[in-house]
Amino acid sequence: MNNKRVHRISAEIKKIISTSLYNDVKDPRIDTINTGITEVHVTNDLSFATVYISVIGDEAKKEETLEGFRQASGFFKKEIAKAVQLRQIPKLVFKLDESTERGIHINNLIEEIHDKDHKNE
Repeated sequence: MNNKRVHRISAEIKKIISTSLYNDVKDPRIDTINTGITEVHVTNDLSFATVYISVIGDEAKKEETLEGFRQASGFFKKEIAKAVQLRQIPKLVFKLDESTERGIHINNLIEEIHDKDHKNE
């Protein structure tokens, strides 16, 4: 399938899920303030869409949020079907994206080193 079309569909699915997350999802397991959709990858045959979510919190909070997304996958598919004209809506697979927390951790380490260097001067 055309890569450009797959990327366009991925971006549209990301937008739909993000909008639905903040406006429509009522699941108490999903903390919309500390949760975001970082990326969506759709397979070339449009059968699967891997949705990467970033959750700020401890491991229990991350697993609870991930389970909330899995339970809401039918709702998200329905929202995608309303907005995108596809023969078959991709099966949604949710995965945690740890890159945001790794970035925060690395930034904190750099600041810590920077502060130590200024104290030693």
